[in-house]
Amino acid sequence: MKYTVSIEIALPREKVAQLLADPAHIPKWLRGMVLHEPVSGVHGQVGTKSRVVMRTGQQEFEGIETITRREPADLHGIPKEQVVHFDREIAGEGMWSVTRDRLTEAGPETTLWESENEYRFSGVMMRLVGLLMPGAFRKQSRQHMEDFKAFAEHGKDVREVTD
Repeated sequence: MKYTVSIEIALPREKVAQLLADPAHIPKWLRGMVLHEPVSGVHGQVGTKSRVVMRTGQQEFEGIETITRREPADLHGIPKEQVVHFDREIAGEGMWSVTRDRLTEAGPETTLWESENEYRFSGVMMRLVGLLMPGAFRKQSRQHMEDFKAFAEHGKDVREVTD
């Protein structure tokens, strides 16, 4: 299953890249994040593996995230024409996914965040979930982007929001 979602954020691209890359901010915008801890490497750097635990309702998912691309490595003084890339793979029981995030300048103070997502499922239960609920994955990705936008533009923290 593959899909792409995108959103515009009313901040300069360099600021958006720095906020996305900062591990201290992840719990503020990544709804359902229970744990995100490096098990090898340095957070956010290519090759780093992290244990990730996410909770949605009563369901909990645990997997290993591997950073596969981060360009540029230094998120300060990024040339205007350069696209910022953050790519990662997550593998867990019954599921493998890859996310390829791109940040481009949509204007002097606006960033376009495009996120390509691919999921592969193994095991009967996860294959059924992928087959019967493909829209749920796209909806969740879109929610994460909207939550990040609210955090980046207005300082809203998902942990303080009641659903």
